[in-house]
Amino acid sequence: MSSFDRRTVLISLVALAGCGFTPAYGPGGTGAALRGKVDIAAPNGRQSYNLSNRLIDQFGPTETPLYRLTYDITTEENDIGLTRDGDINRYHITGTVKFTLSDIATGRTLLDSSTSNFTSYSATGNSVDTLTATRDAYERLMTILADQMVSEIIATVELPS
Repeated sequence: MSSFDRRTVLISLVALAGCGFTPAYGPGGTGAALRGKVDIAAPNGRQSYNLSNRLIDQFGPTETPLYRLTYDITTEENDIGLTRDGDINRYHITGTVKFTLSDIATGRTLLDSSTSNFTSYSATGNSVDTLTATRDAYERLMTILADQMVSEIIATVELPS
């Protein structure tokens, strides 16, 4: 790294510190305050299993639960690719998660929100390939939705002091 690049990085860091910027996972950041403190609702199917696993990866395993995260997943699958013969060869999956983060001790809702996104998969192989592609697409979608949930929680929730 040249000295010009180092100076630019240092000046940028000083400017961010001056404007009140706090890293989400740094000391005093929301991400650090939530680590190991979020009790995530138990999964009840493959999609919620993938979503909750990603949430646990992001928030860490619950050590001392202070907050409760509940969610409701809805998905919709549409065919988007048709051959001349009318065979479907591509599917589009849209997913939405409505979620609530609440304080366990007081029952107060800290955040009530939803997030949505999409993914797709190809169904051009044999039935095993298509099943694998379908499962992979739903797993990708749940990962995307969980990451969006975590980002919104960290960016918007003001934790009690």
